[in-house]
Order: sequence, then structure tokens, then C-alpha cells
Amino acid sequence: MKAINLALVAGGVVLLSACATTVKPTYVSPTQYQSLTCAQLSEEFNRIQTYINNGVQPAKRTGMGVGLGVGGGYGRGGWGIGPTISVNMGQSSNTKNTELSRLYGQQDALSQAAQFKNCAFVPKRKA
Repeated sequence: MKAINLALVAGGVVLLSACATTVKPTYVSPTQYQSLTCAQLSEEFNRIQTYINNGVQPAKRTGMGVGLGVGGGYGRGGWGIGPTISVNMGQSSNTKNTELSRLYGQQDALSQAAQFKNCAFVPKRKA
């Protein structure tokens, strides 16, 4: 009985630690910010930081799909090929971690762009 309880506790710890992983930034090219001035780079960095601090809400997307195809298989009448139609409707959303990863990548790109421009102040993301 102790072994089962120990296994359940260990499993719980593994699940909780998996949920608490840190978000790594997605690569964003700093060249898209090369036309901004140092003040604009700092302003954009701070705007993204304010959005992160206020809580990230990823946009939800809805969609519908219709598919046509040919399927085959073995049924009561033997082997056969026939048309198939599928209709899928649903709603998907980016995860909060995906959105955070994108925002962190943008902040890193802004920092690199500020560094390339030799700005007096180079904003740094808090790790």
C-alpha cells in the first residue's frame, strides 16, 4: 500500500513540475525593427512588457473545414473503395505559453536592434 501511495505522490510531482517549465523565446529577427529610433525601440519594448504584466490573452480562432476523399477497406461485402466526406467545426486558440514565447522573442529582437544601433539604453528582458 505504501508503494502505491509513493508512486502516486511521485507521479503528481512529475506532472506539476512538467507544468511549471519556463517559457523559451521564439526567434524573431531584429531586422524588422531596424527602421525604429532608439526611443521607439524602448517604447515598443515597454509596451510589450506592460502587455505581459497585465496578463496575456491569446486570440481565439474559429474555423470550419470540409474534406472530400476516397477511402477503402474491408467490410461485410468484401473489399471496396468508396467516397468519404468529413465536416469539422471547432474552435482553437493559441496557448498562453505560445503567446508568451512570441512576445519574449520580440523583446529579445528589440534589445538586439537597440544594441546594433548603439542606443544609450538597451532594454533587457527579465528572465
